[in-house]
Amino acid sequence: MLIHNGANAVRVKRSKKRAANVRPGRDRDGYLYGPWRTPRNQGRATTGNIHSDDSAQKLGFRGGLVAGSIHMEMFVPHLLRLFGERCYQRGSLSLYFLYATLDGEAVRAVLQLPPEGATDAQITVWGERPDGTRICEGTASVGDVAEPSALHARELVRYEPGELRILAGVKAGDELPAVDTRVEQEALERRLEVITEPLPYYTDPSRFGGLVATPVNVVNAMIQPAYRYLARDRQNAIGMYGAIELRYINGPLLVETSYQAGGTVLGAGQSPKTEYLWFDTYANDARGARVAEMRMLLRYVKTSSPLYGEVKAAASAEN
Repeated sequence: MLIHNGANAVRVKRSKKRAANVRPGRDRDGYLYGPWRTPRNQGRATTGNIHSDDSAQKLGFRGGLVAGSIHMEMFVPHLLRLFGERCYQRGSLSLYFLYATLDGEAVRAVLQLPPEGATDAQITVWGERPDGTRICEGTASVGDVAEPSALHARELVRYEPGELRILAGVKAGDELPAVDTRVEQEALERRLEVITEPLPYYTDPSRFGGLVATPVNVVNAMIQPAYRYLARDRQNAIGMYGAIELRYINGPLLVETSYQAGGTVLGAGQSPKTEYLWFDTYANDARGARVAEMRMLLRYVKTSSPLYGEVKAAASAEN
């Protein structure tokens, strides 16, 4: 099975209410509005994945999709402004992806301002396009908070999954294989070539005793147990990220450092266009201490799989 990144494009657009006309970096009505960014999709010329223009268009998308994990990067400098470096040590970012964007399309981060003087807090966050369409929404937090994050508060599998084909045999409670994982220096450097939010933590090891991995790097490292699990007896299908939560327990996750990763399947289901699974993973350091945790919704497009020939035929007939 080919498993690839990608923002979730299955949900319909939100209303076309235009984004608030607020100067970037300014506060308005209790929210911080980030600058407009144009994230790049480096996979446009590849094949067989959701980032490929050719492959994505054959599945009915406008073009190759920018990975949802890339959108997480634009929130980091604002979380540093609001919470300081604690967001790298005890922070979380929990996002459900609503609308997929293409290479170079403008987006920005919007963050609720925390209560003045609060040391531990959770805030509402979202990403939006210039026309007001939300591309993602959720929460961010630092420290100990009583309320659950956006993805931990969400009902993960609302209906009986029915007969799954791509994810046949996947069930809640399955343990994901334990694997060794790390972020290589080369992977960080590739990300820094196009990142919209370069930060000194990615290039200066002095603060945390090593280079901090970007959100894209962290997701790629922490998804490895799921990749290993899903490699068993799967048919070819194209996948994309539907939701991601990254949580530092004793962070940050550093480049060129080995971690032991594992996890658990939370549930599987399907929508008219996709099959999906929810899972949690973790990363422990060499001493066994928990460094980070991730919750993810991973979707598979039915028309990308030979197991759904009739769905693909119906979609072709509609077009």
